[in-house]
Amino acid sequence: MGLKLHNTLTRKKEDFRPIDADHIRMYVCGPTVYNYAHIGNARPVVVFDLLARLLRHEYPKLTYARNITDIDDKIIEAAQESGVPISEITEKYTAIYEEDMGALNAELPDLRPKATETIPQMINMIERLVAKGHAYAAEGHVLFHVPSMENYGELSNRNRDEMVAGARVEVAPYKQDPADFVLWKPSSDDQPGWNSPWGRGRPGWHLECSCMIEENLGQTIDIHGGGLDLIFPHHENEIAQSRCAHDGSPLANYWMHNGYLTVDGEKMSKSLGNFFTVHDLLDEFGRKGGEAIRLLLLTAHYRQPLDFSKDGIEQARKQLDRWYRVTAEVEGEVTAADIPTEFLEALRDDLNTPKAIAVLNKLAKQGQGRALKAAASLFGVLLQDDWFAVESNDTDLSADAIEALIAERNAARATKDFAASDRIRDELAAQGIILKDGAGGTTWERS
Repeated sequence: MGLKLHNTLTRKKEDFRPIDADHIRMYVCGPTVYNYAHIGNARPVVVFDLLARLLRHEYPKLTYARNITDIDDKIIEAAQESGVPISEITEKYTAIYEEDMGALNAELPDLRPKATETIPQMINMIERLVAKGHAYAAEGHVLFHVPSMENYGELSNRNRDEMVAGARVEVAPYKQDPADFVLWKPSSDDQPGWNSPWGRGRPGWHLECSCMIEENLGQTIDIHGGGLDLIFPHHENEIAQSRCAHDGSPLANYWMHNGYLTVDGEKMSKSLGNFFTVHDLLDEFGRKGGEAIRLLLLTAHYRQPLDFSKDGIEQARKQLDRWYRVTAEVEGEVTAADIPTEFLEALRDDLNTPKAIAVLNKLAKQGQGRALKAAASLFGVLLQDDWFAVESNDTDLSADAIEALIAERNAARATKDFAASDRIRDELAAQGIILKDGAGGTTWERS
């Protein structure tokens, strides 16, 4: 079975036919770096990291790009409130973002272009759009003229009135049409800005991705991804800019979008007290938390809604505990050849992660440690060598105290005082210490 992907543009699952089978090109919209990433921001990171891992397994080469938006009104506001340059805000939160996503076993993309490093390319694209009659300058702004493009709205499948309402468009006297959107806007003296043919200013948000794709990956790429919330207006406007700048060439052949995330059945909101950042969750759940969060984010199919909870993290951790125990005795390196076909078929079917997890559970139940470890590695889990190592917040018991209790239990067993032996075992289990009796004696691990 070949790779099949659901294409948002055609609204159906299609066979993946790359532009160049020797070199796949994928772009995913990245973070606006002005604060900590919330757990909803992590879902596309994990989903498209898994897709990147699968593409690298299936094809000789993948170039995966994910941008960093480091110029934005929210960033400017955060810098002004802190009294620091925007670069101090963006560098801080870019580093935190990448560290936090790395804790979810998300590998860094091959390319991480920044908006502030792509300003000349943005100015160039705007000039081309103006020259082709798709954009116009007005009062220091440059706007894309939506009626100039046929099939605008094809990705989101909305009519024009729905699009205008959905975008919450700014009512401005300089607009030729209410749906027109900003490509360039003026900057005041206290705002960051760059010189341009239209005066000192900064780019509109939608423009940067079109230019980064053109600069780094070419006019047309294989896959463009992001969250469902980006379909309109962001991705719709990317398509408009790029197609009109490139005389109708498509921006991407496959558009993929992950579904929304709720928390305990409700929309995540600071006012509801259910707003979680990845950074805080990693602090709370410790070293095992990153892999557990990753597994939880993959339990639902990527296109479906996902309900997130702290209980879900704990359940995912326990599931990983079981898998790690099965693979503990695997010797030597696992290879791609060790991955079961059934597991690969699940992922090739539009990243069917629920089915893939079912295969992992079956392998664990059957005790197939090597196959489990190989498949899980592609899935981005079971990658820690010290999963059962001591963690400071696991328990108050020291290793010496645990060994002393095990010695006491062994003495009780030697005298056939099984009541005392069971009591010690249960006391340790209550504190997260699992005992394993074998021919070589009793060993322990933290659950």
